[in-house]
Amino acid sequence: MLFNLRILLNNAALRNGHNFVVRNFRCGQPLQNKVQLKGRDLLTLKNFTGEEIKYMLWLSADLKFRIKEKGEYLPLLQGKSLGMIFEKRSTRTRLSTETGFALLGGHPCFLTTQDIHLGVNESLMDTARVLSSMTDAVLARVYKQSDLDILAKEASIPIINGLSDSYHPIQILADYLTLQEHYGSLKGLTLSWIGDGNNILHSIMMSAAKFGMHLQAATPKGYEPDPSVTKLAEQYAKENGTKLSLTNDPLEAARGGNVLITDTWISMGQEEEKKKRLQAFQGYQVTMKTAKVAASDWTFLHCLPRKPEEVDDEVFYSPRSLVFPEAENRKWTIMVSRQWGNGSLEWVLYVALTWPFMPFGKS
Repeated sequence: MLFNLRILLNNAALRNGHNFVVRNFRCGQPLQNKVQLKGRDLLTLKNFTGEEIKYMLWLSADLKFRIKEKGEYLPLLQGKSLGMIFEKRSTRTRLSTETGFALLGGHPCFLTTQDIHLGVNESLMDTARVLSSMTDAVLARVYKQSDLDILAKEASIPIINGLSDSYHPIQILADYLTLQEHYGSLKGLTLSWIGDGNNILHSIMMSAAKFGMHLQAATPKGYEPDPSVTKLAEQYAKENGTKLSLTNDPLEAARGGNVLITDTWISMGQEEEKKKRLQAFQGYQVTMKTAKVAASDWTFLHCLPRKPEEVDDEVFYSPRSLVFPEAENRKWTIMVSRQWGNGSLEWVLYVALTWPFMPFGKS
């Protein structure tokens, strides 16, 4: 313990010596007096202010610099455990969470549908209480957002949304860090979404305006975002002086956009709709024709895995594509460490898992 504390104190002293990350993270330096993340769940970004999300991104950038660039060793989560519930398979979510948590000295516990059946063999209430007694936080990748809401209500530890039918907040944090690194600032960027009105789009709609970003989204008729999400996104745009445009025309959404974004047209659980969806999404493939109407500095994002019908190879593997740095940043936005208050060190943590372990349990 003394060894770990010595490492953390040394890192605190080093912070004055590396202003690179802070100086170039133009979203804003950490405003600790305004940010209260202690013990909170991460179910959707609509529950967080712009300053809180900016602080998460600053922490992620700082941690990436300290570990990847400077080679620092930060066993901040030694002796802590994370329950990982995966109803849906995943490459990036599992790898980023397990490797990130282990890198900080913690122990991730992976649970598939073969190990745990939410609400089937045991009620969600009982599962939440059992997990609360054995782990320090839970990341759940589930089909229904309502299951996360119940887990969060009944658990005494933080619950992290690893993906649901409504939102995918940890993916959007990685997207924003990637754009911050590339453009230097998020404010004023125009995001052009071309695809399904799904959980990724919902998460962008719940957060983009808070950074001063504009959003132009094109979805096929019948595949628009949830009306309640749209209503709240319109409110955020009005409050932050940004533009929100929803259309059924991909080229209209791409026009003048800095960032072209798409995602899978057929999510897990929608396999029976494949033929219908492929027909509905005709004309929505992102190509160089799409890019021609975008801004001169356009880039491309896709959360992966990607199918050729969603974006062609010319765009996907072009120098403008940020998809692989975007994938890597899943790891850095999932784990962060931070200092807190009056020269004392408060451990923490993880995920956007940033706050779950401050100090351990919900406030």
